[in-house]
Amino acid sequence: MILTGLLLGAALGYVLQRSRFCVTGAFRDLYLARSTRYFTPFLLAIAIQAVGVAALTGVGVIAPEPASFAPLAVIGGGLLFGVGIIMAGGCATGTYYRAGEGLIGSWVALIFYALFAAVMKYGPLGSFTEAARARTVADATLQETLGVSVWVPVIAFSALVGVLVVRQVRASAARSTGRTAVRLPARRTGLGHYLADIPWNPWVGGVLLGIIAIAAWVLSTAAGRNGGLGITTPSAKIATFLTTGDVTLVDWSVMLVLGILLGSFIAAKLAGEFRWRVPDSGTILRSAGGGITMGVGAALAGGCTIGNSLVETSLFSYQGWVSLIAIMLGTWGAAWFFLVRPQKAAAASRPAPVLTPAA
Repeated sequence: MILTGLLLGAALGYVLQRSRFCVTGAFRDLYLARSTRYFTPFLLAIAIQAVGVAALTGVGVIAPEPASFAPLAVIGGGLLFGVGIIMAGGCATGTYYRAGEGLIGSWVALIFYALFAAVMKYGPLGSFTEAARARTVADATLQETLGVSVWVPVIAFSALVGVLVVRQVRASAARSTGRTAVRLPARRTGLGHYLADIPWNPWVGGVLLGIIAIAAWVLSTAAGRNGGLGITTPSAKIATFLTTGDVTLVDWSVMLVLGILLGSFIAAKLAGEFRWRVPDSGTILRSAGGGITMGVGAALAGGCTIGNSLVETSLFSYQGWVSLIAIMLGTWGAAWFFLVRPQKAAAASRPAPVLTPAA
């Protein structure tokens, strides 16, 4: 049954590559461009998963267990993870699918991310992580605090997301009125054209991400693992397996993340977008630093932009939503430091134009 993880991971990698769906870009663009082009579809993915998970839980197909809330670890880890994804040029899933496209910088970030997640979870710093995450509060979820059914936050959140989706679609339609799209000659016809030739709309990526997240709960439960999509723990398991040879670490979740690499590689090859790209030394060093920071942050926070910001949020756990906010703040701070600040400094150092008097 663990091979279903590989198949679902391949589907996820394909969707991420074709839709260019990266949570880093969604958070970063909110700050830099005031754009919700990817952020609202990401919220839509959470809403779709929330409805599906609540329904499947109600009929007894799955039995999700929201993570306990350790405020200091979640906030600190989330901030670190947000900084790390800007340094690495992508979040955990974004790093995986870009590695599948042949980006060496993403491979560097991925290796250090998996290594330091293993150090924090199973290695010499495991006791520190365990102690930090042991400082929890009583309630784990919003519905637990309010004493209501999970359907109350599910319906309220879904209604809010519905309003945001309608507003964004209308605004996008208004901006595109009168514009003529430039269409390149199709390389393929029929289904192949849509699968490989053209980039997918962010809405397609968001909807499919939500559906895949629901399927992950069902398939993972069938394989004996009670959980949905996850990236950090299986990445740590891969690093630990490679150093210890412990085959018991190779489970459904490990197959899932390996499948992301496979799916994104297939998508990139079919679209003619795969090629090995070697960045400069500065980018490689920053990618390594980003990977380290992501691994440490995700281990402390109990998850990454998938495990927390997508999956735990759909359960309305405090860990999920507080981590999402912390990651966003870390992303914005790092975007200012690494992107905005250097641009402003460069602009300030340019000599003023010399004006010559008119003849």
